[in-house]
Amino acid sequence: MRSRLIGLLLALCAVAAPASAAQLHTERSLYRNLFVVEDNGLRCLTFRRAVATERQTCMRTAQPDYLVFPYTRMMLGSLLVKPDPKRVLIIGLGGGTLPMTLRQLFPDLEIDVVELDPAVTRVAEKFFGFKRDERLRVSEEDGRVFVKKAIRAGTKYDIVMLDAFEDEYIPEHLSTKEFLLEVKSTLTPDGVVAANTFSSNRLYPYESATYAAVFGTFYNLKLGNRIIWAQPNKLAERSALETNAKTFDAAFDKRGFDPDWLLDLASTDRDWDKDTRILTDQFSPSNILNAR
Repeated sequence: MRSRLIGLLLALCAVAAPASAAQLHTERSLYRNLFVVEDNGLRCLTFRRAVATERQTCMRTAQPDYLVFPYTRMMLGSLLVKPDPKRVLIIGLGGGTLPMTLRQLFPDLEIDVVELDPAVTRVAEKFFGFKRDERLRVSEEDGRVFVKKAIRAGTKYDIVMLDAFEDEYIPEHLSTKEFLLEVKSTLTPDGVVAANTFSSNRLYPYESATYAAVFGTFYNLKLGNRIIWAQPNKLAERSALETNAKTFDAAFDKRGFDPDWLLDLASTDRDWDKDTRILTDQFSPSNILNAR
């Protein structure tokens, strides 16, 4: 309970908007407006409007390793399911927080990042310390196209992170049963998909039913956003997560949280109607169901 309360307080602090912010950069890309704003040592990337409450990425300039948002901590928490990854796929770059954190934790890790918008990649490199290297590659294309190519090439990933997420929208074609089956086929037998989704709108039960249809039981973490940890075969037992958590005590503490907080959040309870319709390529009205 104490860990859960601490997590809630962290989340409230993370979403508090500064009263005013200096605008460091503005750009109109092919897909969106991008803004980089900074206030009191907190630098943030926003889409469409220079409004701090619609932030995609934030970084403490004096403490860049610190993970500002609870959702990035929960996404990174997929390491409790697969603690020894060799190759990771991340769909959606933002400011590059997740790939750079993984690079720090695993210097030899192979990381493929997919980002549709080249402007986002440029902003991540210029303002948020994102750096490519020979084992950290960026493909600027649609995430589903990349996954189809990976299937044809026989590429397998230990972790797939789905983070193609804005403040109001997840692309419809990255939410369907067909896409998740494609993602599932790229996972190693004990791999894990970590998906950043919504937790409080009408799309929630449809997403839940769709992930359950593809992966069966999954870990559900809700705090602001909802993060799913799912596996292609049998889901890791909670005892395994508790054992793996000990490995990451120091690494997670350096980034502002502890593994017990993640374990408190992780649940396998079904909290949606069993008859909820599954999202498919023929039925995926995300633009309607996402409405708040």
